[in-house]
Amino acid sequence: MIEDILPPAVAVASVTADVPLTELYPEEERIVAKAVPQRRAEFASARYCARQALGKLGVPPAPLLATERGAPRWPESTVGSITHCAGYRAAAVAAVREVRTVGIDAEPNEPTPNGVLGAVTVGGEQARVERLLESRPEVRWDRLLFSAKESVYKAWHPITGRWLDFAEAELHFTPHDAPAAPGGGPHGTFTARILVPPGDAPARFDGRWAVRGGLVLTAITVPA
Repeated sequence: MIEDILPPAVAVASVTADVPLTELYPEEERIVAKAVPQRRAEFASARYCARQALGKLGVPPAPLLATERGAPRWPESTVGSITHCAGYRAAAVAAVREVRTVGIDAEPNEPTPNGVLGAVTVGGEQARVERLLESRPEVRWDRLLFSAKESVYKAWHPITGRWLDFAEAELHFTPHDAPAAPGGGPHGTFTARILVPPGDAPARFDGRWAVRGGLVLTAITVPA
C-alpha cells in the first residue's frame, strides 16, 4: 500500500501478518531478547521487510542492528525507513546515489487518543485539522497529522542526528481530488516547515499521504 506514495527509486516490502521470530539473526535477537512478545514480533517482521526491500536493490541478507534510538543501521550506500502498526509492517529503502533520506509511517485511520492532538500540534495546525475533520470526515486528519510528523522525524534524524519534537515542525495538508491515486481512496500531499535551525537538513519537507485498507499512510522522500 505505501508504495503508492513513494517514487520508483524506493524499494518497498510489507506484510500484513507477523513472520516467525526465526527470521531474526542472533545479533538482532539479542536486541529484543527482553522485550514483550508484541515488540519482538514487530521487530522481526520489520527486519524481514527491510531485508526483502534491500534485496530488490541487490543487497544480500545480513543482520540489521540498531542505532541508539532504535532505528535500523542501514547498509552502507543505502537509506531506509520502517513502520509498523496493527496489521501492517513495511520497509522502504533506496540507494544514496538516488535518495538522500526517506521517512514512512502507517497508522490506523482512527481518532487519536484524548489529549494527543493538543500535544503534537503547533501554530494553526489544530484549527486546520478540526476544519478538515468537519469537511472530510472519511480521513482521520488528527491521526494523519501524527503520522506525517513521524515521517518528518524519520527523514530528518538520519541527516542531522538530532531529535525533532512534534512542536518543531508545522504541517499543511492538501487533499487531491484528481487524478485518482493508484490504489484509490483519499490521498494528497503535505508540507512540513521545520521551526528550528535545520543545519544540513532541508528547512522544508514535502510528502505524500493516502488512506488505504483502514490505514493512513505518509511518506517523505528527499532526492540525492
